[in-house]
Amino acid sequence: MKRVRITSRLVALVVVTLVGAGACALDPPSGGSGGGGAAPAGAAEQTSGASAAPGTDQRDQPATTAPEPTASRTTPPKPRPSPTRTAPKPATSTTPAGCPQGEQQRAVETYLAQLGGFGAVTVDGRQSAADCVAIKKFQQRYDIRPAAGRAGPTTYDVAKRLATTDTSRCRAGSGTTFCIDLTRQTTWVMRNGKVLVKPTVTRTGMSGYRTPAGTFTINYRNVKEWSNPYEVWLPYWQHFTQGMGFHETTTYLHNKSIGSHGCVNLLHRDAVRYWELGKVGSRVVLIGRRPGT
Repeated sequence: MKRVRITSRLVALVVVTLVGAGACALDPPSGGSGGGGAAPAGAAEQTSGASAAPGTDQRDQPATTAPEPTASRTTPPKPRPSPTRTAPKPATSTTPAGCPQGEQQRAVETYLAQLGGFGAVTVDGRQSAADCVAIKKFQQRYDIRPAAGRAGPTTYDVAKRLATTDTSRCRAGSGTTFCIDLTRQTTWVMRNGKVLVKPTVTRTGMSGYRTPAGTFTINYRNVKEWSNPYEVWLPYWQHFTQGMGFHETTTYLHNKSIGSHGCVNLLHRDAVRYWELGKVGSRVVLIGRRPGT
């Protein structure tokens, strides 16, 4: 019986020992904080930083510290300033105010300064913002197309003709006199020996239809006359000789390859002004001769 009891006690002791070991391995204490307890989950990762929640410094520092030397070496400082240096050049030298510089820049500046009334210009042969404004204003006044501020051949031709017109050559006398310089293709109005309307542009008879020089008188007027032979309206018509008279042109005045059939063609603005000043009995004086007629 003693052997049986001893054997039973040994078996019971072994069972108790085995069950206690399994309990410690499968169900570890969750709230233990003793120095010899199991390390909290992720403790080793936090220490090494392998899976800690990434902060701003951890994410950006590798990106900012490593690429910076590369960026400074591969992106030289020269390309950045070059656009800022080259971009202003066209705006300040070639087209300072949106106006291209024409081949007759200095001559046009000279004539516009002489004529006056179109703004300040600097006679230096270089386009400027003020020159651009003055040339555009001049072109718009005399219907020079396009009115882009470029001192081209048409602008030069018109400016020269106006600036070199000698108004004293027209022997006006008393009253209102309409004067036409057939050589320069310009016209102006005088009253009592003084210039009332400054010279403006005109276009007279073409080859085979020469407008004659001489002194005439307006003898018929109609605000809108119909031309029987040419079947066209003649706005602000003022007749002075042989079926010829003043009227607004229906074509581009600066087309020199054509001309009138003897009439004095005017821009709309000038035709209206001449109509306001004229009357039956007004004197018309024509001097010179249009080249090619």
